[in-house]
Amino acid sequence: MTRCSSQPPVITSDVVVVGGGAAGLSLAYRLAADSTRTVTLVEAPDGPLRPPGRTWCYWEEGPGDFEEAVSASWSRLRVHGADGSPVTVAPFPMRYRMLRSERFERLVHARLAQSPGAQVVRATAGAVRDVRGGAEVLCTMPDGGALTLRARLVFDSRPLSALPPARTQLLQHFRGWFVRTAADRFDPEVADLMDFRVPQPRHGLAFGYVLPLAPDRALVEYTQFSRAPLDTATYDKALEHYGRAVLGLGAWDVEAVEQGVIPMTDGRFPRRAGRAVFRIGTAGGATRPATGYTFAPVQRQSAAVAAGIRAGRAGVPPAHGRRALAMDAVLLRALDTGRIDGPAFFTGLFHRTPAHRLLRFLDGATSPWEEFGIGLRGPVGPMLRTAVEIPFVRRRPRPVPAASAPRERSR
Repeated sequence: MTRCSSQPPVITSDVVVVGGGAAGLSLAYRLAADSTRTVTLVEAPDGPLRPPGRTWCYWEEGPGDFEEAVSASWSRLRVHGADGSPVTVAPFPMRYRMLRSERFERLVHARLAQSPGAQVVRATAGAVRDVRGGAEVLCTMPDGGALTLRARLVFDSRPLSALPPARTQLLQHFRGWFVRTAADRFDPEVADLMDFRVPQPRHGLAFGYVLPLAPDRALVEYTQFSRAPLDTATYDKALEHYGRAVLGLGAWDVEAVEQGVIPMTDGRFPRRAGRAVFRIGTAGGATRPATGYTFAPVQRQSAAVAAGIRAGRAGVPPAHGRRALAMDAVLLRALDTGRIDGPAFFTGLFHRTPAHRLLRFLDGATSPWEEFGIGLRGPVGPMLRTAVEIPFVRRRPRPVPAASAPRERSR
């Protein structure tokens, strides 16, 4: 890694990674393990451009690369149907894991600090463009000075300014409270992924989401899949109702808050933005369209990118297979048109599918035969009608909801 003497200052490395969210941190983490390549990670400085703390969740067998940064994990998962009936599954040997962005960032920064060829730059990244021999990122330092980062390859994880044209776009929007209750109210071994015992909107679906951190502490969220986000007061009213009328939590204190929006779209995300510039993470199509899960696909994508660089190849492979994306496109349109009952559909998946197979299905790791069997247990008629219709639906440009920009989220 060399520092040039020209004005404005220039930092040169083999790879520049733009953005300190899940995708940028994950790729930098894996590149730092290869001492033959130099890497610069550019993150936004403290201030309004730096996103608040975020929660990322995923399932995994055994301890993984980031176990020391895991805040909590659960051996059992539960879904409550709209009629109140619970479905509890134990996907052994998988566990559902929670990462808080602050701990993950500290872990990655420690790894980068131990790598002689890696560094973190706090600056506001602006334009990214191809230049002779690679690409450069034009940055503004916290003191207002200019900085240029040059590299053979640049991987940009920043949110897109416009989503790609899509046939269907819903939003997964949510607000969550980290609560501490006056009495023990939670089972630390059970995570509630979808609790449909909440009033359902006229369009889309709504559910509660509870991740216990201790018998008296949990992240409690209210989530909707619909076309537009809500205002903060409406989220808080829904959370208040969910905590008191549904969960019966009694008295509680709110210790922290998180809120965000995730586009759920069948748009095709281009993973290349120039000869030497690539998009990763949500901007590179890593978010699973029908679920919003992002962290696990980001790991697959970043591992493949790092392996390609070690082998002398440049590129970002797709995070999801074609079959998975095709199934998601059908499900999104079926939900958007109201042809299927969302709460009944998701509850049925957990009720009728073995837990380990279901999680592999949600990860896009099942065989066509397994997927056929899962499909037969769902609303076959509406899904087939939607599948036949999909090829004739025109893709249209969709706006990016403003609240989605700072969020990278796995669920």
